[in-house]
Amino acid sequence: LHILHRAIAGDALHDSTERFPQPRCHKETRTKLLDILWNWSCGVQPPRKWTSDEEHEDDHGASSAILWLHGPAGSGKSAVAQSFCQNLRSKGRLGGGFFFKRGHASRGNANKLFPTIAYQLARLPQFGQFRDNISQIVENDPSVVDGSFSNQLHELIVVPCRQSRLSQPVVIVIDGLDECAGNDVQQEILWVIGNAVSRESLPILFLIASRPESHISETLAGPPLDTTHWPLNIEESFDDVRIYLQAELDRIHREHRTMAAVPYPWPSVQIVNHLVEKSSGYFIYAATIIKFIDDKQFRPKERLDIILGMEDRYSELPFAPLDQLYLQILCDVHIRFRSSLLEILVAVHAQFALTVSDLEHLLELNEGEVALILRTLHSVIWVEDEHSSQVTVYHASFLDFLEDPSRSGSFHVGSSQCRTNLSLHLLKAFSRNDGDPSFNRQEQLAW
Repeated sequence: LHILHRAIAGDALHDSTERFPQPRCHKETRTKLLDILWNWSCGVQPPRKWTSDEEHEDDHGASSAILWLHGPAGSGKSAVAQSFCQNLRSKGRLGGGFFFKRGHASRGNANKLFPTIAYQLARLPQFGQFRDNISQIVENDPSVVDGSFSNQLHELIVVPCRQSRLSQPVVIVIDGLDECAGNDVQQEILWVIGNAVSRESLPILFLIASRPESHISETLAGPPLDTTHWPLNIEESFDDVRIYLQAELDRIHREHRTMAAVPYPWPSVQIVNHLVEKSSGYFIYAATIIKFIDDKQFRPKERLDIILGMEDRYSELPFAPLDQLYLQILCDVHIRFRSSLLEILVAVHAQFALTVSDLEHLLELNEGEVALILRTLHSVIWVEDEHSSQVTVYHASFLDFLEDPSRSGSFHVGSSQCRTNLSLHLLKAFSRNDGDPSFNRQEQLAW
């Protein structure tokens, strides 16, 4: 398995430290949806239509081998996928997981998908015969890990599975399919999976989560996927968002040392209801609010007052509340850092997998300046360790926001001037750091 291991994306696994903190559902939220997913894994077809706030009836008949969990940005797909992985693993039913991330060197690389899945299957105790089979296949032809998607899936998964016997199928969870590079690549992945499950009797089920992009839905509507997959809309859930917000605000009230004199309950039911309404039932708004309020450098009550005081403009636009929140977070950066902030946002959006120190060298900023700015942006940008960890965004919706000038305004990162400035910084960095791998990565050169 050593050859196969070299071809995997270890940071795309559901329990990867690179993904820490992994998004997951609060224990009292998404319970009905997670029940539906578990029942599907046990052979019960999900309902054709459901909402989290109503009772539902399962459709009769055997469940489909592929379940497409779809919903817009910020609806909580990754948290559901993560929680489902944990449920499956606790019961010995998780075959493997792959969590795509847009622009990431390995998590955004679709060529690593099937080798990563195959490696996880080979490590399952109940897949002993599979492990022996795949070890022999890869040893005989190491180049199979670099083949086409169709050949990878056939040689690394289908062929080893033919002699594997399981009492219950295992589940493969693929999250964020829309975040891997190229619409045609996403369609090809769907097609080869659909083709395999339609021709073979595999002891494997596939949960695929993505945004409802037109090229994905069109591919799923055609053969062979039209008869092998089942669509399930994640749906918005105001009740679940309320449960999450109330639980997190209660935690902040208990844990934050400046809240001892603030009487409970805090905040009022009316304020919580207002925040739930602003969320439109989507978790990304609620999760970003909590990160913003739960900043140990500020008083939570004052941070909440900032949220409540945001001007309610353009409320008819679908992402208006989230955009206002993102703008508020960016405007919190001190005015003297604004020009540096835009340069940092452009570099972060390009997703070069750089550390804080790398960004300082690339953008020729003073030591400590990037760290100061990113601390203010902790609600949207994650840095585990300022000395060694890569700078990454929490959620793809923040990248969408930065890309759209009608939403991000002066923080728009896609102008020709922004791109030109970053290109000049890259060229200077290459000349200053000849031989330094931090500034000679393939994705930087391609950009």
